[in-house]
Amino acid sequence: MSKRDYYEVLGVDRTAAPEDIKRAYRKLARQYHPDVNKDDPNAAERFKEIAEAYEVLSDPDKRARYDQFGHADPTQGMGGGAGFDSGFGDFGGFGDIFDMFFGGGGARRGPQRGADLEYELAIDFEEAAFGTEEEIEIPRTETCSTCHGDGAKPGTKVEPCSACGGTGEQQTVVNTPFGRMVNRKVCTACRGRGVHISHPCPDCHGQGRRRVRRQVKVRVPAGVDTGTRLRIPGAGESSPNGGQPGDLHILIRVRPHEQFEREGTNVYVNVPLTFVQAALGDEIEVPTLDGKVKLRIPEGTQTGTSFRLRGKGIVRLGSNQRGDQHVRVHVMTPTRLTERQKELLRELGRELGEDTTEQTRTFMERMKSAFLGDS
Repeated sequence: MSKRDYYEVLGVDRTAAPEDIKRAYRKLARQYHPDVNKDDPNAAERFKEIAEAYEVLSDPDKRARYDQFGHADPTQGMGGGAGFDSGFGDFGGFGDIFDMFFGGGGARRGPQRGADLEYELAIDFEEAAFGTEEEIEIPRTETCSTCHGDGAKPGTKVEPCSACGGTGEQQTVVNTPFGRMVNRKVCTACRGRGVHISHPCPDCHGQGRRRVRRQVKVRVPAGVDTGTRLRIPGAGESSPNGGQPGDLHILIRVRPHEQFEREGTNVYVNVPLTFVQAALGDEIEVPTLDGKVKLRIPEGTQTGTSFRLRGKGIVRLGSNQRGDQHVRVHVMTPTRLTERQKELLRELGRELGEDTTEQTRTFMERMKSAFLGDS
């Protein structure tokens, strides 16, 4: 029977990150461990398959050879489930699952990527529309520049840990009905680093890293909005053991504007009109992101009418296309009129056939009829 693809066994893509592979392995190991599935005769074989896949894909060298050759690896024992025998024997190389069931610490193996950082950046409405460049200060952990990360005082040597032989982990053998299990945990003497430092670095106290505040330039592209995330590779935490640094993720928050509102790439603005402007029409100036522009208001314009200014909106993120600006007009009703002004409006109303006295009498008669009914 041919072996299943290791990526298929763990249910991950071939481009999966080590963290994703480890996460998938732990989930499946909990599900199919023989101690949890004593009534399932296939659990042990399934668990063995999962552990074998993880042994290969969790090791960068073995994974690279597997990606190149598959199960037909010409080098020794890579694809044959190293560490296993037909009796479900030595589980060396699968310390993570035994950390889970027997309380081990899970010693680190190989360089690990540094942790990612996140920073919330607040910018103005116009900066979001046209883009900007900001300089922010980030507290982060970096490799110590004095000892260059080895933790030792300059001029002194770093020696292998005598307790674990430089492996960074200690192991004990547990005999079970399924065979021998190797329980691996972080070395308590060196805390998984695999080295002994007799003379610690005075600046980082033997940690190899120290906390600093670093200035980082952030280029914000045009078109971002609240919730947009930007990534700066390598600007996160440094690795604890020589791996790649993490990334810095910038979460954008756009401050509200006094005049403009935004919906996607479109911009909305409310503009007041006088009663005369709305009735007779006018040419007014309206604010836009590019400055003031003239807008022709036709006569008889009503409150709520919207006019569109093409290309005056916000750039679509990642392109040169701009949305539109929508100008919504609001007709202002005059207040505090003089008697002369009131009379002029009444005269205008009569000229337009709008006798307010007659309209009021007709309205009251209709209300009386609705409540009392016809006599």
